[in-house]
Amino acid sequence: VLSLCCEACKKVIFHVPSELEADMLVGRVDLKECLQSAEFISSSDGNFKVLEDGSVYTTSALSLSDEKKTFTILLKDIQEQVQKKIHVDLLKEEKKTPKTRHARDTVLKRTKRRWGPIPSVMIENSLGPFPLQIQQVQSDTAQNYTIYYSASGPGIDQDPKGLFYIERETGNIFATRAVDREQYPSFQIICFATTPDGYSPEVPLVHTIRIEDDNDNAPYFTQDVFEFCVPENSRPGVVVGKVIAEDRDEPYTLHTTLKYRIVSQTPPVTPAFSLHGDTGVISVLMPQLDRELVPSYTLLVEVRDMAGQPFGLCTTGTVVVKIEDTNDNAPSFKQIQYETRVEENRVSVEILRVSVVDLDEPGSPGSGAVYEIIRGNDDQAFEITTDKNTNEGILCVVKGLDYETAKQRVLVIGVNNEAPYVLAPHSQQLSQSTCSVTVHVMDVDEGPVFKPCLLRLDVKECEDIGTAIGRYVAEDPETGNSEGIRYRIPPGQCNWINIDDKSGEVRTVRVLDRDLGEMRRGQCNVTVLAIDRNGKTGTGTIQVCIVPGNKNFPRIAQTDYIMCRDRNPICLTAEDADEAPYSAPFVYRIADRNLASMWKLTPYDDNCWYLSPKSDIPYGIYEIPVSVTDNGGKIGENIVRVNLCDCVTPTECDGRTRQLSGGNVTLGLWAILAMILGSLLLLLILITICGCCGAGVMHRQVTDDCANHNLIISNTEAPGEEVMDHNIIPLQNTCDQGGYGVKTGEQQTFEMVKGRGHTLESVKGGGHQTLGSVKEGGGQPMMDTCRYSYSEWHNFTHPRLGEKVHLCRQDEEQKHSEDYLLSYNYEGKGSLAGSVGCCSDQHEEEALDFLDQLEPKFRTLAETCIKR
Repeated sequence: VLSLCCEACKKVIFHVPSELEADMLVGRVDLKECLQSAEFISSSDGNFKVLEDGSVYTTSALSLSDEKKTFTILLKDIQEQVQKKIHVDLLKEEKKTPKTRHARDTVLKRTKRRWGPIPSVMIENSLGPFPLQIQQVQSDTAQNYTIYYSASGPGIDQDPKGLFYIERETGNIFATRAVDREQYPSFQIICFATTPDGYSPEVPLVHTIRIEDDNDNAPYFTQDVFEFCVPENSRPGVVVGKVIAEDRDEPYTLHTTLKYRIVSQTPPVTPAFSLHGDTGVISVLMPQLDRELVPSYTLLVEVRDMAGQPFGLCTTGTVVVKIEDTNDNAPSFKQIQYETRVEENRVSVEILRVSVVDLDEPGSPGSGAVYEIIRGNDDQAFEITTDKNTNEGILCVVKGLDYETAKQRVLVIGVNNEAPYVLAPHSQQLSQSTCSVTVHVMDVDEGPVFKPCLLRLDVKECEDIGTAIGRYVAEDPETGNSEGIRYRIPPGQCNWINIDDKSGEVRTVRVLDRDLGEMRRGQCNVTVLAIDRNGKTGTGTIQVCIVPGNKNFPRIAQTDYIMCRDRNPICLTAEDADEAPYSAPFVYRIADRNLASMWKLTPYDDNCWYLSPKSDIPYGIYEIPVSVTDNGGKIGENIVRVNLCDCVTPTECDGRTRQLSGGNVTLGLWAILAMILGSLLLLLILITICGCCGAGVMHRQVTDDCANHNLIISNTEAPGEEVMDHNIIPLQNTCDQGGYGVKTGEQQTFEMVKGRGHTLESVKGGGHQTLGSVKEGGGQPMMDTCRYSYSEWHNFTHPRLGEKVHLCRQDEEQKHSEDYLLSYNYEGKGSLAGSVGCCSDQHEEEALDFLDQLEPKFRTLAETCIKR
């Protein structure tokens, strides 16, 4: 526990007015008389504060109600563990007579004219005599009171202590010794005016003592030696560098106004540089700065203060200016002619070294040699490089020389520098130095040589194995022929080709296909060896390139289409996996002759053709065989399925054929089946009539049982049930109406005459498949000999089929449909004859060619009908 000794030091009495303002000086207490080193100063009354110099101030406005006010100043020295107390009593002032010390009947009048003098000035390094009076401070209150003066601050009670002091009674300030301005340019001291009892009628005065400069310091350079560089041949006025000097005397005075000059130059030749007196900038003065003559200059420079006056202080310094090298000297060969020898076919071998002389600085870009072969190296067989250590040119052979071609080579070599040339003022253009080198080629026994060394062979894709694709032979350089040379392909290479060991003929050993893994790159390099009788070998390279071939068939990308009633053309687009020229342009053609009469193809571009109907053909599904031929002549067969539908948009068809509807008849599943049944029945009738026709000419009356004469009764286990329905097509009624047959030669024509029963009027003829009519006489008009067209047959069958369909729809128990709609086994698809319903789509007269392309089962039925 820190225990401090507390002791009352002294008691101080201040006479003050009854009303004290804030921050008002009450008085000053000499604290050092009580405690020399007070680290802690405090007041027991918060209305007062005590400064380090002992001045006591009020912290707020205060009114003394009593005659006396007391508080304590506490001083502490923590290190010495000492504590002191100063008791302060404040007494109200009493009115006294003038001249009496405590009489104050009027307010004090203060003037700052004497208590606030101008700053004092003391000459630096003054010679005295000391003590030297430099100023006097006085208080106007000295007229009323006895005033004692004191001061504190730097130079008095702070370092440098004892430099100044103030007389207690007069206020004169004295200096005790000389002062260095560079060390202490000014002092600020605090002056006090107090009464004997410690009262301070004046506010402490801060007084400045300025030390006036004396030129006691010489200027000095910031560096011992200044080093600068400047390129040789620089023009006058080029700045080399700047020297800098400083002076410790007072700035912006003559003591620090400096002037520079060059005292001397080494070597002592024509002055090469100038020095600006005010700025210290060194510039080029002489234009002929040649590094090869003088590599550097040493300048002795001087700086003087007092603006260069002779009585000013001065200092000298050293400046070294190095002349930088520029490429103003061209290199030259030591010799202008050289000779050397080299064996033929030697490569990457050094054959000669050449050297040059350059006056520029060694190791700099201005002296670095760059050699080049100017003439004699058209085949790029030689190469010359620079040895960076010796600056020599190294001549090498990079391609083998041929003694049989040239026994001697003459080269012309030139040399330059790495840096571009910089011409000195008023100098001539530099010329390039050259030398000639004669290279003698020595003959040696060499192996065979392939010509060319790289052979490119193009092979069509998918060529047969063993196809000859070229010939690759080598020659003996000594004899110029290929006798006695054998060829082989070293193992470990792509196994695409082989070479005949004697003739050098190249053939394929595999089918080259670019779609295979290792052949996707489309080429392969094969190294071939040629070996002569002496065992000397030569190598060559065959580059096999696979050329795209025509191996793929073109095909139509989309084959299913729906064409509505607007019958807009369909754009057929083909694809071919082959590359040009074996792909587009494509040529389209309809393979079927009958469909070609109904549909047409119109070219649009190289890839697209338009498919459209030629005329108003019936609605239905058409399978059109279209052949596509690519640019290489390869033909691809395609089946294009077109659903010609009675619709506005393709979505209405939903993959089915849509027919026009009339009245209250709507096509449904039963209607479609009824139409198919009618078509089959029509085909059977035509085949039956075909069987009734024979060779030669025959006139006969058609009887009621004509059908029995035409349809051969086959062996059956039981007779069929006779159907007596008036809805069946009345073949016998046809005979009742009267029919006539005419047989002439080998052609037999059978005709059914039109009658009231709207019977069948045309049948298919015999061997030549004709349909005609014959008219006879006998009091009646001759029968019409013109043939009936398909449209007449269509007009006969269509209303009857519609009537049958209508009856099927009206019969809810579907009794009628049981007689007409029968189920058949599936017989397959892809028949060459096409659909049975194709008969209803014919437009041309007698388009009955489909009978020649019947399905096997129908062909057997037709043959049965023909044979008797």
